Amino acid sequence: MTAIVRTDGLVKRYNGTLAVAGVDLDVEEGEIFGLVGPNGAGKTTTLRILATLLDPTAGDAEIAGWSVRRNPNDVRRVLGFMPDVFGVYDDMRVWEYLDFFARCYGLPGATRKRIIGDLLELVDLADKRTSYVQALSRGMQQRLCLAHALVNDPKVLLLDEPASGLDPRARVELRELLRELRVLGKTILISSHILPELEELCTSVAIIDRGRVLASGRIADIEQRLRIGSVLRARVLAGGETLEAARDWFAAQPDVAASAILPDGTIELGFRGDEGAAAALLRAAVAADLAIASFSRAASDLEELFLQVTGQDEPAATPASVPT
Repeated sequence: MTAIVRTDGLVKRYNGTLAVAGVDLDVEEGEIFGLVGPNGAGKTTTLRILATLLDPTAGDAEIAGWSVRRNPNDVRRVLGFMPDVFGVYDDMRVWEYLDFFARCYGLPGATRKRIIGDLLELVDLADKRTSYVQALSRGMQQRLCLAHALVNDPKVLLLDEPASGLDPRARVELRELLRELRVLGKTILISSHILPELEELCTSVAIIDRGRVLASGRIADIEQRLRIGSVLRARVLAGGETLEAARDWFAAQPDVAASAILPDGTIELGFRGDEGAAAALLRAAVAADLAIASFSRAASDLEELFLQVTGQDEPAATPASVPT
């Protein structure tokens, strides 16, 4: 795979305040890549630098091979940016709003008409074509802003907190739309502090705090690097004393540090071994005539990994006066 978005030692200072502190990222083509972090972590500043709206204090970034420092106009041609604050104009109809931005890109009339129709179908706003922007719900305005970011058919989409303030239904709709865009070949870089949303959506993430990347990669790979041991869950076709005996058998095995029976009858094991040792444990359990119905490794969620990486229970937000 080829990195279509890359940052190298990216630094940004605001009047002495360090907002981005040497960020290195590699986003492969076709990924949905999440920037995970609390408010004030530096996510928005990083995205604005990538969108050529801010100049970095040091370092550089490239999108599709173009430098944001040396080739900002080339970057803008392959980029779509959706900020965390809607850039909608209330006195315009939905089609006029998209037509305005299509004209900014110099698209001819026939092309504009076709693209606007296609985009409204894509974001499920075709029936709102002649509605005024201010008459749209927040979720509809969010989808309209996404359509605006797609007017120039960009290779890369930068989305800053796109699900913020949306109701559950609108979040599901947005998530499905982003998956569809990935199928269409878009690379999507998305920032959020809503960790479960990114866990369900992203192929890879970077955990950011205080302007620094603390961990980066696929969620399973980050977990494997960070976790000492793992949690295994075994469901045994047994009950009462037989289930207790199965738990005791597991507890006596090498690499099993702890064991417990969950309310649903599953045996949960604190395990110090690797995948090979886990496979050996399963073989031994079957050989010991335990009726194993299921045996799996419990995956950490993104929120757990974030707390583990940052080392604090509740990351503090940066004061409002400090750009994020």
